[in-house]
Formats: sequence, C-alpha cells, structure tokens
Amino acid sequence: MPAKGRYFLNEGEEGPDQDALYEKYRFTSQHGPLLLTLLLVAATACVALIVIAFSQGDPSRHQAILGMAFLALAVFAALTVLMYVECLLRHWLRALALLTWACLVALGYVLVFNAWTKAACAWEQVPFFLFIVFVVYTLLPFSMRGAVAVGAVSTASHLLVLGALMGGFTTPSVRVGLQLLANTVIFLCGNLTGAFHKHQMQDASRDLFTYTVKCIQIRRKLRIEKRQQENLLLSVLPAHISMGMKLAIIERLKEHGDRRCMPDNNFHSLYVKRHQNVSILYADIVGFTRLASDCSPKELVVVLNELFGKFDQIAKANECMRIKILGDCYYCVSGLPVSLPTHARNCVKMGLDMCQAIKQVREATGVDINMRVGIHSGNVLCGVIGLRKWQYDVWSHDVSLANRMEAAGVPGRVHITEATLKHLDKAYEVEDGHGQQRDPYLKEMNIRTYLVIDPRSQQPPPPSQHLPRPKGDAALKMRASVRMTRYLESWGAARPFAHLNHRESVSSGETPVPNGRRPKSVPQRHRRTPDRSMSPKGRSEDDSYDDEMLSAIEGLSSTRPCCSKSDDFYTFGSIFLEKGFEREYRLAPIPRARHDFACAGLIFVCILFVHVLLMPRTAALGVSFGLVACVLGLVLGLCFATKFSRWCPARGTLCTISERVETQPLLRLTLAILTIGSLLTVAIINLPLMPFPVLELPVGNETGLPAVSSKTRALCEPLPYYTCSCVLGFIACSVFLRMSLEPKVVLLTVALVAYLVLFNLSPCWQWDCCGQGLGNLTEPNGTTSGTPSCSWRDLKTMTNFYLVLFYVTLLMLSRQIDYYCRLDCLWKKKFKKEHEEFETMENVNRLLLENVLPAHVAAHFIGDKLNEDWYHQSYDCVCVMFASVPDFKVFYTECDVNKEGLECLRLLNEIIADFDELLLKPKFSSVEKIKTIGSTYMAAAGLSVASGHENQELERQHAHIGVMVEFSIALMSKLDGINRHSFNSFRLRVGINHGPVIAGVIGARKPQYDIWGNTVNVASRMESTGELGKIQVTEETCTILQGLGYSCECRGLINVKGKGELRTYFVCTDTAKFQGLGLN
Repeated sequence: MPAKGRYFLNEGEEGPDQDALYEKYRFTSQHGPLLLTLLLVAATACVALIVIAFSQGDPSRHQAILGMAFLALAVFAALTVLMYVECLLRHWLRALALLTWACLVALGYVLVFNAWTKAACAWEQVPFFLFIVFVVYTLLPFSMRGAVAVGAVSTASHLLVLGALMGGFTTPSVRVGLQLLANTVIFLCGNLTGAFHKHQMQDASRDLFTYTVKCIQIRRKLRIEKRQQENLLLSVLPAHISMGMKLAIIERLKEHGDRRCMPDNNFHSLYVKRHQNVSILYADIVGFTRLASDCSPKELVVVLNELFGKFDQIAKANECMRIKILGDCYYCVSGLPVSLPTHARNCVKMGLDMCQAIKQVREATGVDINMRVGIHSGNVLCGVIGLRKWQYDVWSHDVSLANRMEAAGVPGRVHITEATLKHLDKAYEVEDGHGQQRDPYLKEMNIRTYLVIDPRSQQPPPPSQHLPRPKGDAALKMRASVRMTRYLESWGAARPFAHLNHRESVSSGETPVPNGRRPKSVPQRHRRTPDRSMSPKGRSEDDSYDDEMLSAIEGLSSTRPCCSKSDDFYTFGSIFLEKGFEREYRLAPIPRARHDFACAGLIFVCILFVHVLLMPRTAALGVSFGLVACVLGLVLGLCFATKFSRWCPARGTLCTISERVETQPLLRLTLAILTIGSLLTVAIINLPLMPFPVLELPVGNETGLPAVSSKTRALCEPLPYYTCSCVLGFIACSVFLRMSLEPKVVLLTVALVAYLVLFNLSPCWQWDCCGQGLGNLTEPNGTTSGTPSCSWRDLKTMTNFYLVLFYVTLLMLSRQIDYYCRLDCLWKKKFKKEHEEFETMENVNRLLLENVLPAHVAAHFIGDKLNEDWYHQSYDCVCVMFASVPDFKVFYTECDVNKEGLECLRLLNEIIADFDELLLKPKFSSVEKIKTIGSTYMAAAGLSVASGHENQELERQHAHIGVMVEFSIALMSKLDGINRHSFNSFRLRVGINHGPVIAGVIGARKPQYDIWGNTVNVASRMESTGELGKIQVTEETCTILQGLGYSCECRGLINVKGKGELRTYFVCTDTAKFQGLGLN
C-alpha cells in the first residue's frame, strides 16, 4: 500500500526521479529495454499489415494503409537505432515515447477510416486500440500520471470518433449503444489492468533499486573494512604472517559464528618461520625510569610515543623492522622478512641514528638521558605464538646474545659482536668494546665485542636547529618531564591507529527506506568534513561510488542475458547458473500476491459485462460464467480470508490457507493456473456453442455470401467481441507478474492455438456477415446481401493478427518481467550474502583489534565516535602478574632434530595458548593479558574499570588481587597438564604486585598497549627473584590476600634491583585452591 500521504497516481513522482543515477537506472533497467521491445513488436506489426494489404489483391486500394505502415515502420526503425545513442535518448525519451504512441494511434485511425464504404461498425479496431492502451502502461516510459492521461486520450478519442461515425453511417439504435458501452468497458478494463501492472512494476523497480544501492554500499563498506583490517593487522604483524592468521580467523568465525569463545583444536596453529643472516638490535633508554616517575599519564604516553615514533621512522629509513617495545627497551631486526645483504650496516646505522636522536633531546631539554645499543648478527625464528594479544617476536640464542650486548653496552655507543663486524665489510671504524668485563655471559662464551665510532663525531657539529633550551629560572621552574614533552611534541610523530583512516567508513544508515519505499534521493555519500567535496580524495571516492552505481545499473538491463554473457544467468534465458538458486527463487514467497487475483477478478467482471451486453443470453452462457464465477469466488475467498476473518465462521482453516497463498509456491501456482485457465476458457467457450444456422449459398449469388436473415445476422454481429474477450484473457495472464515464465508461456500458447483453431473453423460467412454493418439496406424479404462494407481486409485474418500481436507482446513482456523478478531476488541474495560478509569483517576487525588492545581501549579507536586523541589512563589499584617458565631456556636448543628450535617453540606456543584459553573463562574476565616476553607471561587485573570509577570501594579493588592469584594457580595447573602430555617437568615462577599504574597505547606503525609504573617494575622483580612453583608477592599484597582468606608464608628480606631490600611472601597455593571468596 502507498505510504501515508501518497496516492496511486503520484506514487512514483518524487525523489529519485530527479536524480541522475535513478534516471539512469530507470532508463537502463526498464524504459530502454521495454521501449525497444515495443518498437520491435510494432515494426513487426507494420510488416504484417503490409503483407496483409498486398495479399488482399490490388494494393492501390490500400494506399493509405500502405503509406502509413511504411512511414511507421521507418519511424520505428529510426527510433530503434536511436535507442543506442544513450545521451540523446535519455533527454528525449518521453518525446520519443509520445512519437511512438502517435504513430500507433495514427496507424489505428488509418485502419478505421480506410474501412468504410457504406457503413460503420462499432467494434472497428477496438483490439488494436486496446493494444495501444495496454502498451502505454506497460512498455512506454511514461510516469503513472502520464500513462493515465495518454491512455485516457487513446480511449476517449476512439469512443468519440467511432460514436460520431456510427451516428453518421447508421440509424441510432439500442444495439449500437450497447456496443459502444461494451467498448467503454473493454477500454476501462485495459486502463485499470495496465495501471495495476505499472504500479506493480514501479514497486518492483523501487525495491530493486533499493537493494542495488544497499549492495553497493555494503561493497564499499567491505572494501573499507578490508582495508582497515589489513592496515590493522599489518600494524601488528608482517604481511607474510598476517594473511595466514586472518584466513584462519575468518574460517573459525564462519564455522562457529560470532562467538568470542571458539573451540580450538588439540594442537594450535604455529605461525613461526626461520630466517638466516639477520641482525638484531636492542636499545635501552638510560635514565628513563627516573624521568617516567616524574611524568603525568599523558606526558608519559606522549614521550614514549614521540620517542618510539621517531625510532620507527629511523627504522623505516634504515630497512629495519621494529619487533617489540618492552617498557623503555626497543628492539628491531634487519633482514626480515626479505633477506638483505646490508642487514648489519642497516642496524649499525640505525643504532647510531638513535643515539644521535637521544643526544639531540638531551642537549635541547637538559634531561639526563642516553641510549645504549647492542647488536648481534645471526639466525632467528620469527612469528606469533599464543591465541590472544598477538605480538610479532623473534627467538633464538642469537636474540638472547643481542639482548646481552645491549645490557653490556656503553651509554651513547653502539655495541656490536664480532659476527656483526664481519658483515660490515669495514663500512665503519670500531674500537674494542670490552664487553666481557661488563657481562659474565659474554665472558663465559668468550665473545669479543666492539664499539662503533660514529663518523659524525669526527665532524664539526652543525648549527643547532632545536628549540632553545630553557635557562636560568625558567629551567628551574619547568619540570624535566614538561621540557621533554614540549620538545618531543615538535617532532610530530603519528598517533596510534591514525593510518586506519576511519573517516572513510560509510554509515550503515545511509539509505533509510521508510515503509519499504525508495528513498527520496539516491543515497548521499557521507561527507564527515564540510570541505570533503572540495578535496581530490573526496571527489575520487564520490566518482568511484558513481562509477560503481553506473556499472551495477548497466547490469540491470533486461537485454543483457540475450546480448552478452552473464555471470548469473544462462545466455538466451532466465535460468540461474548457480545450482540450487533456481529452486530457491521458485520457492520464494511473493508479497501481495493476492492483489494479482483481485485484478484477475476485475477482468472476469469486464468479460462478463461484455457478454451480457452483446451475446445471446443462452443457458450455456449462464452456466459457463456461473461456474467460473464460483471458481474465482472461491479463489478470492481463499486469498482474502484474512481480511474478512471476523465474518468467516471457519476462519482458522481459511486464514491458514490464505496466509500460505503468498508463502507456498505450489498452492499459489495452482490457484493462478486455475484462475487464468478459467478466464481464457470463459472468453471463448460460448463461441462454438452459439446457435448459428446452417446456410447454403444460393444459385446465382454473385457476392459469394448466403442470404442471411436479420436474426442470423444479429448472432454474427458480436463475433469480433469474442476477439476482445480473448485478448482480455491474455492480459489476465500478464497481471501475475511474479508467476514463473514457463507456466505463462504454456498457458498463452495453448490458449492461442485453441483460439486460432476455433476462430478459423468458424464459417467464412459468419465473419463476412458481421462485417456488413448495421446500416446496410435490408431486402423486402428480410434478408441482406451485398459485399462486406466495414473493412478493407478479411476479419478472420485480422483476428488472427490481433491474437498473435498480443501473444508476442505478452511473451516478450513476461520474459522481461521474469528477468526483473529474478534480478530482484538475485540482488536480495547478494545483499544478504554481502551483509553477512560485512558482519564477518566487522567481527574479524573486532577480534583483531581486541587481540591488540583490551576491549574498552579498542572502543576508544573504533566506531562512529572516532577518538584520535592519545589514549592514557591512570589507575589507583591494578594487580600485575609476571609468570615465567625459566626451565624453557634450558629446554630450548637449536639442532637439526628440532628443526633449529622450531619444535621447541611449538611447545611454547601450546603453553601460551593454553594460558590464553583461561582468559575466556568468566571468572577471569577481569584479567587482561598484556604481552609475552620470551617464556614470560604478563597479565594485569583491574584495567577494565570505567573512567570515573577508579575510586571504587576497596573490596572490589582488592578482589582483583584474589582473581589474579586464582589465575596464577590455574596457570600452574595448565602447565602441569602439559607436562603430563609432553613428558616434561616445567614449573612456573610467578610474581605479583599491586598498586597504581599508567596504561596507554604507543607506537604509530605498530600500536601497542602497555602499562608502566613502579608497580610493574616490582612485579617483574617478584618474578625474577622468586622460586619455581611458587607465587611471590610483596608485603602490601600479602596483607590484602590474608584479608581475603589466603595463607602466605614469609620468605624474608631479599635484595631487589633498584629497590634495595624488600620483605616478600609466598602464597600457599594448596590452601588457595579451596578459597570460596565469591571471586566469580
């Protein structure tokens, strides 16, 4: 039904009609192909009329007909050629439609006026003008208002002209009036069914356009989501690793749906590869710990991001790949993923540039910091382990050695091994590094080290281009962290996730379609910035959208399957290529299907009206129409039972059947065939039952006609109206728009053959008699004689012409409508499929981002409310845990048996993955994995507290500490299970501490969530100074755990690097396992 405030005649007259894309869509999908169909049919009709005229004998008697037919044929041929000049046709489409209509009307009137000699017939060219009225609504590109106006003009002109001519040629009589009234009913039926057909097509057109637009939008979203997804994944992992992991995520989502907890195989996938001949660089900022303790949360995040952003730029310039950031430690590799012969020189150059950058900071701000760099060259295993919080990492003995080189280095210098020196090919001068004196491991392994001499140190320093260093009172008043922050902000490093470019995302609500109707304009591309349309990028995106829309619209042309190869349909047919989709299409429900039956009922009423007015009222007429009326009444009752359920005594059963008319294809098809078959039958059934007398040709009758009485002649006069009734039966078949093409073809073909047989079996004198006209002179004996005076041609031949004309027209129209219906179904399926893909992409994006960041932090960077500010958050009470497997360092070996350490990493991957699976349990929902460092697992609890709720009650803050202890015990239990299956004896060493921390996201090229603060440092020391199989905590943490019901054993005072002596405790895990505490 029309939306509120919209009516039948103006329903298609708003909004997109004025839009270029919608105009293009209507022209390509409907107007162009339909007009082309009409031109072909009309040209064929002209050729047929020319053949008929020449077959009648002397063509000179039909000069008007031949002249008009040849002229119309030339016009139709010219218009057919113009159909391929799109720019001209789109601007003059309606003018060309009017020209086509005018040619048809002119041809019809030439046929009318060419017929008279002494009399006129009221039925003259009624079928042909009915054809004109029908094609005005179905094939000519008029709006609803325009079609109604043109159809009304066609109808009124014929009625007025025939009425005037009948008055001039015949004596006014009741029979003439009845025939004109029958003409009015026939034309009214043609106009109403044509308007219904057009209304249905407009609704289908709007639906198809809406789904086309939605599909285009979804495709654009998919591209944007895919680009963001790839950028996100590449910001965390290299391309050669990320693609395999991405495909694995998508497959798991498809198998298990949108579930965060997806079952895993017994063995987890390992995304690790071995690379040889690489150089590993470790760099640590000396003095940063002291500086960080003086920074506010935002200052700390800004300083780290600017520093590491600068290092990322240096790494890119020197063909190095940053691996990970560990606090203030930065390490990278050159030679990944593609081997580089200059990997050692790249790393040394990067180390020197890093030292130079820190030197500039120190000189500009006066902050006492420096850079210590260690480099070693060798082989690495690189990739990702675990299931959550993926971070690209490298493992090998050579990596451990590079870490040792940094620890044994000298501030402000680049410390390299002899292996790295061999790869430098004397590119840099070096001096003895004496690393063995500063690190026992280097001494034990007898590794000789060197310090690289920076070539820039031998050159005079360039004029300073840095910000002026504060002096005097200003320097004393400004904190070091403030000076550092202000200077580093001048570097302008990119912010985390800035490269994801969320602003190009398209809102899912771009195209509101109220009440299922088309939008008031072609969906506008969102321009989130006012000047987007002025930017080249904005223009290119809009052009891309328009090009994609135009390309999709080109695919909607109903001529494509016949003219070119289609990816969806078989050539020269409307059958889907995809297996199973044909069945799905035929079984699809058809909304508002009951309206088709109502329109068929209207056609039956019109046929009945014509028969009652003109046909002899015989018993056969009453019985036939009575039976069909019962059948149609039953069908309409079943279709509309739900509308009248309150008055229906058996409303339960009938309503159920009524609802199934639209959803059950077999029931709907059966009722449609029954309805159409009844109308096609009742239109002709009374013709062979007419009581025509058997007449013989009298001797000496030169006219070739028998003598016919007035009574017999009265029986012959309505014969042409059987043709009109049959044509209305044909039209009834066309109102079932969504009915499959094959049943329509069968019904129309069977009806055409039956009609042609019945009409052509009728004696010729009956056709000739009905053409004599009502005004012919009557002989005194009550008989009439003379030649046919009402037509220039044989009425039987013209009846065949009318029937074949409508048959061909309806077949071609039905084929195109079937194609539109299939397109509608196809685009709906595409929309559904692409919407599912879009949801999959969204889920993948969410999983990827949440594998980089905690969920509440990820929300800061994604969604419609994009926040491009720094993310930093301070917490008063967060519990931090470090859990390591120290024995793994002994277990890890590199030999041919274990594929140079790859199989050892496979076991570590199983350990970390099992640890990650524990995070999916509801009781550990507050635990957030931070990172893995070698075989050390870092997690924190209490980071998901919403902003503004940090000062929650102490009990809830302290509950996080209990949860973390339970999580640590669960990790130990998991490791015990792995030991049983792998025949190992690994033991976990755990350190826990709680207190204030600062959380934030740093790094533009590889954003990384991390936490900093004294709490983190102490927790790390608790683990490194702990004992295997035990959980070591500080005294403050012990006090809270005891308050929660845990037992703790005092270890005593131990020396902690950077903290002096601290009293620590071991949690008694045996009793902890049985604490209820309501921590869940």
